[in-house]
Amino acid sequence: MADTVSKHIDMTTGSLWRNIPLFAFPVAATSILEQLSNLIATVIIGNFSGDQGTLAMAAVGSNVPLTSLMLNLFIGMSLGSNVVIANAIGRNDQNMVKRAVHTSILMALVGFVVIALGEVFAEPMLAALNVPAETMPLASLYLRVFLLSMPSILLYNFEAAIFRSVGITRMPLQALAVSTVLNIGLDLIFVPVLHWGVAGVAIATAIAYTVSAATLFIRLLKTDSVVRVTPRDLAIDPVALKRIVKIGLPAGIQSAVFAVANIIIQSAINSLGTEVMAASSAAMSLEYVCYNLLNSFSQACTTFVGQNHGARQIDRCTKTLKVCLVEGGIVALTTIIVIVG
Repeated sequence: MADTVSKHIDMTTGSLWRNIPLFAFPVAATSILEQLSNLIATVIIGNFSGDQGTLAMAAVGSNVPLTSLMLNLFIGMSLGSNVVIANAIGRNDQNMVKRAVHTSILMALVGFVVIALGEVFAEPMLAALNVPAETMPLASLYLRVFLLSMPSILLYNFEAAIFRSVGITRMPLQALAVSTVLNIGLDLIFVPVLHWGVAGVAIATAIAYTVSAATLFIRLLKTDSVVRVTPRDLAIDPVALKRIVKIGLPAGIQSAVFAVANIIIQSAINSLGTEVMAASSAAMSLEYVCYNLLNSFSQACTTFVGQNHGARQIDRCTKTLKVCLVEGGIVALTTIIVIVG
C-alpha cells in the first residue's frame, strides 16, 4: 500500500524536535490503549459478576504483575527487531532488512512455549505471589486462558516493531484501536450476557489480539515499504536472530525488572486480602499508563539512533539522545503535575 510509505517518519533528516514526538506519542497511545482496555475489562468484571465481583477483580489484578513480566520481556525482544531493522535501513542493507523482518515474524512462535510452560506452572507461580486460597481458582483460570493469547500478543508486538523501524507508528495504533473496541464489545457479551466471568475477559483479549495481529500481518503482506513480508521467505536467519537477541534480550530483561518489582509488591498486597487486591488492580492500571507514556520516548530514541547509526550520522545520534531526554523530562513533569494535582 503506497500510503504506508508516504506517512512514515524520516528519522535521518528533518527536525528531531518535531519528529521524535510524532514517533513517541502514537507509541504511547498504543500502550495506553492496551491499558485502557485492561482497565475497562476490570470494571466490567467487577460490576457484572454478581456476588463474585470483588473476587473476580482480585483474581484479574493478582495476575497483572505476572503477565506484565512476560509481556515486558518479549516486548523488549521486539525492540531488538526494531533496532536491527532500523540500523539495516540506515545502512541501506535491504538483504538484512528482509532477513530480520521474516525472522522477527517467526519469533512470535515462542508464545506457544510460554503457553505450555504457563499451563503447567500457573498455580505454583500464583502461589509464589501469595494469592489467597479463595482467589486462587479464579486467578488460575484467568491466567491459563489468558496465556492462549500470547502468540498473538507477541506477533502483534513484533509486527509493530517492524513498522516502527521504518517510521510508521500510526498503523499499529489503528489496528489496536479496532481490536480494543472489539475487546470491550466481547467483554460486554461474555461477562454480563453469557456469564463467563474471568474466563470471558481472557477469551475476549485473545480474540482481540488475534484480530490486531492478523490486521498488521495483512498490511505487511501488502505494503510497498522495504519491510514487506513474503510468505515463502519466512525463515529464521541465524545472523539476524543473533543480532536481535543480542540487543533485545538485555532490553527485555531491563523491562522485566520493573515487573519484578511489582511482583514483589503484589505479593505483599495479596497477603492483605481480596478487597485490597481489587483496589490495587485499579490503581496499577493507572501506573502502567504513566510508565508507558514515559517509555515511548526511550523507544523513539532507540529507533532514531538505530537508523542514524546505520547511516553513519553519529552527531545526529547524540542530538537524538539529548532531545529525547529533554522532551521525555517535560512529559514526565507534566504527568506528575496531572496525577498529583
